[in-house]
Amino acid sequence: MTDVLILLVSLVVILFAAELFTNGIEWMGRKLGLGEGAVGSVLAAVGTALPETLIPIIAIIFATGEGAHAVGVGAILGAPFMLSTLAMFVTGVGVLAFRARRATGTTLAVDTGVLSHDLRYFFIGYSLAIGAAFLPSDLLIGRWIVAVVLIGLYAWYVKGHLSGEAGEAGEAGEQSGDLAPLRMHRLDRNAHRLDPSDPRLRVIALQVLASIGLIIIGAVFFIDGVNSVAHALGVSEVLLALVIAPIATELPEKFNSIIWVRQNKDTLALGNITGAMVFQSAIPTVVGLVFAADTWVVGQGSYVAFASAALALIATAVIFIPARRRGGLDAKHLLVGGAFYLGYLLFVIGLIAGVYGGGTVSDGTATA
Repeated sequence: MTDVLILLVSLVVILFAAELFTNGIEWMGRKLGLGEGAVGSVLAAVGTALPETLIPIIAIIFATGEGAHAVGVGAILGAPFMLSTLAMFVTGVGVLAFRARRATGTTLAVDTGVLSHDLRYFFIGYSLAIGAAFLPSDLLIGRWIVAVVLIGLYAWYVKGHLSGEAGEAGEAGEQSGDLAPLRMHRLDRNAHRLDPSDPRLRVIALQVLASIGLIIIGAVFFIDGVNSVAHALGVSEVLLALVIAPIATELPEKFNSIIWVRQNKDTLALGNITGAMVFQSAIPTVVGLVFAADTWVVGQGSYVAFASAALALIATAVIFIPARRRGGLDAKHLLVGGAFYLGYLLFVIGLIAGVYGGGTVSDGTATA
């Protein structure tokens, strides 16, 4: 009963923090003169990616238990998979749920330039990271080279967003009235006396940092609660590493996107997900390449984990390539991600249960 209560409380904390974060990050974007693409794909994506980024770092660098590297690599590979499948599905469901109050109904009014920019870098970065897993395990120099390239690629990606939207500063300032008041604006006494609708950057930053802290705390307790409930029910730790833990850590992106589609801010909603996909394909993968080189290998014992990476690339292509050809994106297109996620989940459960002729899974990997 206590574990269930922890789950519920942590979920409420994450929901509250997500709303606080979306409000604060929009105001920060306005203050910095950034467009929706940079706000959603860079600021929001990096902020909400922190919980799922901390798990592999802790597991790979600091944990000493048996199988820690495998769990870390599973968490790294699980994040882009969840974003490209389940997060897309949840966003699509959110659009359908709020279609009556949305100006565009079930059609997503997104900046196609932002999405194309994000997806291009995701495909390149993630393909490089997964390609490195096919290198011989003792070829460390090859992995180091890929790691350096990935860091440079992400830096260039961020530069492209920031420089490409720098011209929107004036327009962003004119649209400040479209934003809900900063939740912590009353803490800014000086600005509140002069202009209550225009908080100072330091108070905005305080709200963003506070919300990120709450998101991390909520995610940690949520994961602990999930682990306790799963162990009490006898659920395999492998299922936790590959499927359940990533669900918990991706909650901020899902909640943020639902909040934004409800507010008709579709570029922010999808940019938050696609930007997080780029971040996850570049930065956490570097941790795996450098500090878990012996585990970042496609071979006996790791096929299931790396299969999720292949599915992430395929699901993204299936969702967005046809949408680009059609010249628009509808909520039903995002629902395809749910089919990929469900298929993978059933496959992993079948492996754990031995449905496929004695295959077993251990320490976050699969053996046949």
